[in-house]
Amino acid sequence: MTQQAVMEYTTADAVVQELVRAGVEVAFGIVSIHNMPIYDAILREGSIHLVCSRGESGAANMADGYARATGKLGVVITSTGTGAGNAAGSLVEAWAAGVPVLHLTGEVASTHLGTGKGYIHECKDQLSMMEGASKKAIRLRNPDQTSAVVRHAIQEALTAPAGPVTLEIPIDFQSAIISGNPVEESIIVSPENNTTLNLPEEVFKKVQNARRPVIWAGGGVISSGASKEVQQLAEMIGAAVVTSQSGKGSIPEDHPQCIGHFASYGLTKQLIESSDLLISIGIRFRSNETSNWKVQAPVEHISIDTDYHAVNRNYPASLSLVGDAKQILKGMVDSLLNHSLKPDPAYLDEVESVRNELRTELRKTLGPYEQILDGMRSVLPKGTILVRDVTVQANVWGSRLFEIYEPRTSIHASGGGIGQGLPTAIGAQMGRKDTPVVLMAGDGGFMVNVGEMSTAAQENLPIIIVLFDDAGYGVLRNIQDAAYGRQVAVDLLSPDFVLLAQSMGFEAARIGSGEEFTAELEKALDSRKPSMIVVDMKAVGPMAKPFGGPPGAAEAFKPKKL
Repeated sequence: MTQQAVMEYTTADAVVQELVRAGVEVAFGIVSIHNMPIYDAILREGSIHLVCSRGESGAANMADGYARATGKLGVVITSTGTGAGNAAGSLVEAWAAGVPVLHLTGEVASTHLGTGKGYIHECKDQLSMMEGASKKAIRLRNPDQTSAVVRHAIQEALTAPAGPVTLEIPIDFQSAIISGNPVEESIIVSPENNTTLNLPEEVFKKVQNARRPVIWAGGGVISSGASKEVQQLAEMIGAAVVTSQSGKGSIPEDHPQCIGHFASYGLTKQLIESSDLLISIGIRFRSNETSNWKVQAPVEHISIDTDYHAVNRNYPASLSLVGDAKQILKGMVDSLLNHSLKPDPAYLDEVESVRNELRTELRKTLGPYEQILDGMRSVLPKGTILVRDVTVQANVWGSRLFEIYEPRTSIHASGGGIGQGLPTAIGAQMGRKDTPVVLMAGDGGFMVNVGEMSTAAQENLPIIIVLFDDAGYGVLRNIQDAAYGRQVAVDLLSPDFVLLAQSMGFEAARIGSGEEFTAELEKALDSRKPSMIVVDMKAVGPMAKPFGGPPGAAEAFKPKKL
C-alpha cells in the first residue's frame, strides 16, 4: 500500500473493511448525502452487492429477510433523521423476531449534534429513537475508533439473543482520514471445542418420569440450528411438538408427532394442560400464540433459552437451562442414550389424533381456498421459502396448513405489522437465489411497500407474489363485525394489480378459481421471473367460516368496565 493510499484511508473505508471481514456480501439501503462516503467506499472495495430499495422501511425489512433465510448478518444503510426514522418500524420487527441486522445510519455533523440549529436531516435525539427500535444503538464518537466500534456493533447484533443494532456515524466523520492500523482479537474461543456442558441430573429424572411430554419450539431453535436435535429428542422421549410462528421448521410438519403452530386451539390447549412435562425451547410465549397467556402449562417445565431475561418471563419454569439450544439439546440427547426410555404408544396415538383432527377441522373453514392451499403445496418444492404478510389467508392456513419441512423456509411478521412481507421476501430471495420464494399478502398490507416491486424487478428476482385481493382490511372487517356489528375505515380502492405489476416488470395474472390458480402458479414457478398472481376473492368466494382474528380478539374490543 502506498503512502498516498494510507493517507486517504477514511472512516468509511474502515466501515467497509469490517463488513467484508464479517463476510457481508449484500447490503440494502438508499444512498443519501449523509451516507454517500460509505456507499463510495463500498463501490471502491467492490465485493459487496448494493441493493437499492425504494424506501428505508423496505430496506430494513430486506436485511431482515436476508438474515432469516440465510442465517447471516443482514445489513441496511439509511440516511439521517427521517431516513433513520423510516427504518425504525422495520427494525422493531427484526427485534421482535431476534434477527441479526446491522443498521448503518448517518448523523448530522459532529459539531452540530444536539444544537437544534436546523442542520439538514437533523433529529432531536436520533440515538434515543434508534435505541427504542433496536437491540442497541451506538454512536461513533471518535473516527480513529471506527474499526473497533463497527466490529463491536456486528458482534452485538449476532450475539444471542440476536437483534438489530444501529450504528450512527456523523457525516463529517465518514470522510475523515484515519490510520489503517488493524484491530486483532488476541484470544479466540471456539464454543464447540472449548465449552463444557453441565446438565443437572434433575433434567434426566424429569424426562424419564414423563409419560405425556410436550416440546414447545420457538424461533430460538431456528437461530441456533437445533432442528435436528429437537426431532431426535422428540422421538426419543415420545413428545408432542408444538411450534410458535417463528419456530415453524423446527421439525418437519408432516411428522406424526408435530402438532405445529396450533397452540391457541382448544385441542392443543387440552394436550398441553394434561401434559406432565413441558420442554420449551427458545420461545417468547407471545400473547397471540397463547390466547393472552391463558394456555395452562404443567408444573414440570424445563425452559431452554439463551436469554437470562427469558427466565420465568411469561410462564414459570421448574428448571431453567440458560445457553445455546443446540448444545443443550445435543447434550440431552447424548446423555439420554444411556437412559432407559419407553415412549407410551397410547400417548403417541393420541398426539397423532390431535394433530390430524386440528388440521381436518381447520380445513373445513376454508371453503374454496382449500383448493388454493393444496395447489400451492403440490406445485411448490419442499424447500420453498414461504413469506407471509399479515392477512386473513396467511393467518388462517398459510401459517398452519401449508406444511414446512426445513428450517429457514418459513418467515412471518413476529411483531404483527402489516406490509412488511414484500421487502422481506425480496431480502430472502437475495440470500437464497436458487430457492423459490413465495409471498402471501393481502391488498391492504401490500400497498404499504408496493414500490419495492421495482427493486425486485431491478434485481431480476424470481419471487412469486400471491396477492389476495378483497379490497380492504379483511381481518379487521371480521373483528369489527364480531365486536360491534358494523365496520369503519376498512374498505379500500384497489388498483388494477395486474397492470401495476406489469408496469414494474412482473409477469402477472388475475384468477378467480382454484384451478386457474394452480395453472398460474406452475407457470410462475417455471418462468423464474418476478411474478404476481392476484386472487380475486370476490370471484373465488367466501371462506366457509369467517376469520375473526386471534382467539378472544373481538371480545377484547367490546365495551366493558375496567
